[in-house]
Amino acid sequence: MALADHPPTAHYFGWFLLFYGLAMTGSDLTASPLGNPVFRRLFTAQVIALVGTGLTTVALTLLAYDLAQENAGVVVGTALAFKMVAYVLFAPVIGGLAHRVPRKPLLISLDVARALVVLVMPFVTTVWQIYLLIFLLNLFSAGFKPVFAATIPEVLPDEQQYTKALAYSRLAYDLENLLSPMLAGIALLFFSYTGLFVGNSVAFLLSALLILACVLPSTEPQDRLGGLWGEITFGLKAYLRTPRLRALLTLYLAVACASATVIVNTVIYVKELWGGTDTQVAAAFAAAGLGSMLAALVTPRLLDKTGDRPVMVSGAFIMGGGVLGIVAQPDLTQMLPVWFVIGLGWSLIQTPASRVVNRSAAASDRSAYFSAQFALSHACWLLAYPLAGQLGANLGVANAALLMGAAIIVFAVCGLVFWPREASVELEHEHEAFEHQHLHTHGEHHRHAHHGDEGPEPHRHPHYHEPRRHAHAFYIDDHHPRWPTEGSAG
Repeated sequence: MALADHPPTAHYFGWFLLFYGLAMTGSDLTASPLGNPVFRRLFTAQVIALVGTGLTTVALTLLAYDLAQENAGVVVGTALAFKMVAYVLFAPVIGGLAHRVPRKPLLISLDVARALVVLVMPFVTTVWQIYLLIFLLNLFSAGFKPVFAATIPEVLPDEQQYTKALAYSRLAYDLENLLSPMLAGIALLFFSYTGLFVGNSVAFLLSALLILACVLPSTEPQDRLGGLWGEITFGLKAYLRTPRLRALLTLYLAVACASATVIVNTVIYVKELWGGTDTQVAAAFAAAGLGSMLAALVTPRLLDKTGDRPVMVSGAFIMGGGVLGIVAQPDLTQMLPVWFVIGLGWSLIQTPASRVVNRSAAASDRSAYFSAQFALSHACWLLAYPLAGQLGANLGVANAALLMGAAIIVFAVCGLVFWPREASVELEHEHEAFEHQHLHTHGEHHRHAHHGDEGPEPHRHPHYHEPRRHAHAFYIDDHHPRWPTEGSAG
């Protein structure tokens, strides 16, 4: 029989990949990020929350069917659009202001808020209430997820451990996509879909308790210039002024085109073009998920040998080749390697993406940068999903794949061009003379006289910066508003 007739194989192989990934660092647990007790708790919290969210995805479709019957697909699609809008609009706002509040209480509060919203869902009686609750749920997620992501590199300052942690997170995400429908199916043998919402609420509360048990690193106080609007927009501006992050954004446009092609048009490809079954649709998704998990396993070693740029740009070209492979209209057996290649390519981009963001941000600005990454990447999906659907419906899946695949190749070339070859993170740059006032400590950029009444550091008072030229690890911030070019000011 074909692999498509045995979807449970994907689940077993997925578990094998996860266990292999957790063991790949050897018997010495201290060599693994899981040897760090804080990361271990945070990773467990992430996995629990992921599984809970997967249960809600299934429950939402069943609730939508109860309320809208044959229009349930429209309801779910609209709810997901509200999800993306919440991500795109509110992640930069919360991320830009996150430095104002202690991180641990913020994460716990957002988890509890998510738990309460999900707990209300069983009481929904009209469609508009679904839209409101989904919007609120993902508004809180838009705050939680980037701040959580920005916390991990502070818990794991060693880059090799951090890279392995990103691989584990990618494995957990892909495995959740494979396992949540199965877990939901088992739960529905004993409970109604209301129980799935309750399960997700409990999952968020468990996540909050695990974070409560962690001792998170303290963050440097930050007092940005530009007022409230300047704080909200800081992350987006800084992100878009960083060349490697502009390249990352083009690579995420490629990921969005590929994942939208798979998620939106696989069911049409399998069932309309080849008359396949639901099982074969599931097998196609599993093939992409397994490709993604395999890439997550090998990515840390590839990064050690070649660095971020070659791995991620190569992933875009691999992904584009896979999508273009759909144009040949492979049959239901031949399609599985094509979907596998597509998943392999997008994971080579997504797994190290947080590492690139982390390298581009000062420690005190990480939440703003990660929030910008979160918002902009989801904006890519917000564009790609309806585009893939419209192209597939009006031109056919093969022609849609041709256009999407060509776009992916173009984005891959743009990523290669936009991302400069970097011999070092340290860049020589020049500062013009200027005076301003903000909360600061004395170090590389603050060496000035005091009158004696400024108080202990960090403190705030008007201070003057003399012109100077120097080199250090360069990030866009209040003292470095532009990326340096030859002879430019920093």
